[in-house]
Amino acid sequence: MIVPAVPEIVEEEIESAIESRNEALQTIRELGPPDLVHLVKQAKSGGRQFGVYHHVTGVDASSSASLAAYVNTLVYTPQDKTHKVVSGLYCCYNAFSHLDMRVDVKIPGGVESYCIDERGDKRVASEGLWLETFLCAVLRAYSYADDGSGDSIKKIIGVRRFDPITSTEVEHKFLDAAERLFFKGSQLGSEPEIQVPNVVSNHLTTGLLNYIHTTGRYTSGINLFEKLRTRDVEVSSLLARVLISADEEVQAVKLLHDAISQLPMDYCLLDCQSAFCQNKGQLEWALDCAKRSVTAAPSEFGTWAKLAEIYVGLEQWDLALLTLNSCPMFTYQDKDAPRMPEPLRVILPVMPESMLDEIDESQEAINSELVHPSLRKLHAAGYKGTFLKAYGLLTEITAKIGWDQLLKIRSHVFVMEEEYRSEKQTGGNQQPTASQNASTVALHSPSPRVNGITDSVESQDGDFSPPGSVTTERTEQSNGAPSSATLTNESIEKPNHTITSEEVKAGNEDPSPSQPHYTQFHNKRLCERWLDNLFMVLYEDLRIYTIWRTDMARSKTEESLGEYRKSAEEWEILGELAERLHHFPEAVEAYQSCLRVRFSPKAMRGVLRMYEGQGRVGEVLQCVIRLVAWQYRWYSEFSPSLLHTVRKLIESEGAVKVRSIVQATSLPQPVLDLTNAYVERCASFRSNGSDG
Repeated sequence: MIVPAVPEIVEEEIESAIESRNEALQTIRELGPPDLVHLVKQAKSGGRQFGVYHHVTGVDASSSASLAAYVNTLVYTPQDKTHKVVSGLYCCYNAFSHLDMRVDVKIPGGVESYCIDERGDKRVASEGLWLETFLCAVLRAYSYADDGSGDSIKKIIGVRRFDPITSTEVEHKFLDAAERLFFKGSQLGSEPEIQVPNVVSNHLTTGLLNYIHTTGRYTSGINLFEKLRTRDVEVSSLLARVLISADEEVQAVKLLHDAISQLPMDYCLLDCQSAFCQNKGQLEWALDCAKRSVTAAPSEFGTWAKLAEIYVGLEQWDLALLTLNSCPMFTYQDKDAPRMPEPLRVILPVMPESMLDEIDESQEAINSELVHPSLRKLHAAGYKGTFLKAYGLLTEITAKIGWDQLLKIRSHVFVMEEEYRSEKQTGGNQQPTASQNASTVALHSPSPRVNGITDSVESQDGDFSPPGSVTTERTEQSNGAPSSATLTNESIEKPNHTITSEEVKAGNEDPSPSQPHYTQFHNKRLCERWLDNLFMVLYEDLRIYTIWRTDMARSKTEESLGEYRKSAEEWEILGELAERLHHFPEAVEAYQSCLRVRFSPKAMRGVLRMYEGQGRVGEVLQCVIRLVAWQYRWYSEFSPSLLHTVRKLIESEGAVKVRSIVQATSLPQPVLDLTNAYVERCASFRSNGSDG
């Protein structure tokens, strides 16, 4: 197996990195940061000692001996022949017990293992603690792995990423540890979209499902969850997901039926059933399950998001917006990242086997790239967690019905600012009733609609004129979404603000019997401020996208395409923008333009997704070879996403054909061997097609 090079971050003060890690132990929330490896070095001729460190994931942390063995591999490094390693310290976080496991290696000399608690006190490292640490290390390896786009690699400098499970023997050890600690999984926290971690929704179950999905080891997963289901019926939702992935749908449906009979209000079971019906095109059935799921867990974002997805599939746009407005939104909590002091210098060696001219990124060229300020200010690019999912639903609706139609429906279901102010000044005398509460009536009353809006929204000549709203003057009639290539900047109408619940509740605006009833919008809802902001962010995305496509179309008609130039980073941003707005051909066009300027893993990943969808095996492998080489260049031998891509290719085409296509590529053999290592991993797990 080809091992990535070893990055070295040199400290200004010796052991300052260890002190920073000690201070950060109290602030760790979930799985913890990557493992820290600290070395004390000295010139072979003697002299002053200094400290270097790097981070690592995927190392076997089942015992102190395995961690000490890793430190010993760093004693002799080819890039530093003038210094010797005096000692090494390996730090690995145990998220179950909130302890930092330490292995101190003296060279030459002995090995001491202990653990540090949040207060900095030393404790004895027991066998039970090492079992927990091993499981946490595997979960961290998957959690911090890069998806091929390079985002995770660029976030933390100098992290070596290894595959934590390289054989069926290690898999058995991993699944055994998972079984023994399964019901403690909620202590680890969960993905940012989940409000309250539980037995089946936490980082442990996410890691298990990710591993099974990546490697295709469905039988191992089914056996594990079958045993756990005998102890808790809730595990049936996890077992059903694996059965569906393994093409055992009949068995999965029977299992869901039996489990829901016992736990009729388990939202994880209902969500699994809803997703299955949705994938089968039975949206009405999925709708019933999703509604029950929302009733069972009204404080969970995922249940509301699934209901909104189904309304989008049913083309009930008004109910989709109302459901989206009801989603509970959570502040995004990023993964635990190491916070280290400013280094004296950073040494990032390049492994010779990963060197490839076309992926050589010149840092000077990247730093000198100019990016237009408007592209820097696209807030949607920074969305994560619940806001990313909600924005994805909003852009999906826009892609299907167009921006103008979305604004019509928005003004139909939400109270607009102008109409609220106007009605507040000239309100009628009718008193409100409990059934006419603007916050509840739209979800409980039938929704008369034609493609999601009522007939009363449009006037006789077809122009949109909502009562009391203020719209910009338009010269053409709105009939859905105009073609992206013919849009102009002025054709994207800026949305008016809605009235949010915070504004209504401010001052003396609380509902009271003495207040008049606003007849014009008694069936409307108050728009949440976060959703109102999403509309503004979406408008900005559409505006920039429209300007780009208009300029592109103009340059083609003027036969001056060569003059339309952007920097590689600008093309990358435009590709992400088009992808967010569900304009996938335009996204690929931007990514390909980026790659013509310089290599970008994010752009290559975007092109790879297109080739996968088109079933172009040769082109997919060309992308994989370059992405794998880039990953190795930045010390990562393991990307679950790329491993999954290779596994699916082997299942459909066979290992022999995949190897033949790789070997037929006119690239250096060491680079091809890196991709062949992924093929060998699939063979070691006996993936379908690996024998032929």
